[in-house]
Amino acid sequence: MTPRTPRTHTPSPTLRTAIALATLSTSTLAASVVLTAPSQAMPAAQERVRPPSGAPLVIGHRGASGYRPEHTLAAYRIAIQLGADYIEPDLVSTKDGVLVARHENEIGTTTDVADHPEFESLRTTKTIDGRSVTGWFTEDFTLAELKTLRAKERLPFVRPGNTRYDGRFEVPTLTEVLQLVKQESRRTGRTIGVAPETKHPTYFDSIGLSLEEPLVRSLKRFDLDRKKSKVLIQSFETGNLRELDHMVDAPIEQLADATGAPYDLVAAGSPTTYADLVSRRGLRQVARYADWVGPNKNLVLPPDPVTGATGEPSDLVDDAHRVGLKVVIFTLRDENQFMATNFRRGTDPNAKGDIYAEVVAFLDAGVDGVFADYPDSAVDARDDWLS
Repeated sequence: MTPRTPRTHTPSPTLRTAIALATLSTSTLAASVVLTAPSQAMPAAQERVRPPSGAPLVIGHRGASGYRPEHTLAAYRIAIQLGADYIEPDLVSTKDGVLVARHENEIGTTTDVADHPEFESLRTTKTIDGRSVTGWFTEDFTLAELKTLRAKERLPFVRPGNTRYDGRFEVPTLTEVLQLVKQESRRTGRTIGVAPETKHPTYFDSIGLSLEEPLVRSLKRFDLDRKKSKVLIQSFETGNLRELDHMVDAPIEQLADATGAPYDLVAAGSPTTYADLVSRRGLRQVARYADWVGPNKNLVLPPDPVTGATGEPSDLVDDAHRVGLKVVIFTLRDENQFMATNFRRGTDPNAKGDIYAEVVAFLDAGVDGVFADYPDSAVDARDDWLS
């Protein structure tokens, strides 16, 4: 792929308020939207406007997962209403080869499957990416069976307010997510992007449920397979992204965690780590098949090992831009426990920290986008930063 010139940022008017939340029926994508009264976290406001061309992206991490159980149509819809430029569905497969949006293929922590005695026999222990995991797995359910389950909040002790929505929303398919994106793009008059992440591709290949082919078919069905499509195909592995680079023209993003290594390389006996991927030499290799690199935020603003506070940015952003890669970091969350110490407020780990300062710090470091659990927080800070 031809390296791209790093983006420049142009000013836009400041936006300071957030939009009221919408609740989506579990029965159908076309259900009417119910606007809730302003809550403790969400002041009501007008719909977001389109950000200027070249502005850093805000990607709704698993939707607006700070406000609704993650990877539900309700969470995705709210993320869009809060101004997210893209939404992110993590993708795993059902037994009958349908891609659905779940953070992991183990669904005991994100659905009410434990309350369904008819599925108790499906509880098992598997080895996923070298780790032993016990629970219920999407690949053991047909889509019809999975649709009888309902989503629940993954972090109930961190976000207890979200538990009031437990049991209300289905597990959505990729097709349903792309239909929502299409509908919301028409409604809002701005093209909403989608950032699908293939989860555990080596594992799914090993059981005959490859993720790449159904993903590409879905993107083509919705005309999202072009170089300029508002798509970011993500993976923590490398081999499937190289494969996808030959299958589709849509933009590709190599994810890189702060520790460890891509599992496909581990399985192949390669010593390459994520640290190697984001080295200057590694980024040159990544740029051969990807358009973006998506590092853990600690790789861009490393926290001090003693104080836990961020200092000067690493060279990662400049090195990536130098080889034509754009940079989007993960994940910004409003709660103290997920922040470096210099952005925290008080000692309660679940209290809201200074997310505005954190977003601005990463934008000052030159990133081209952020993943955020609370898209409105990131959009407000981004828009103020631009102005």
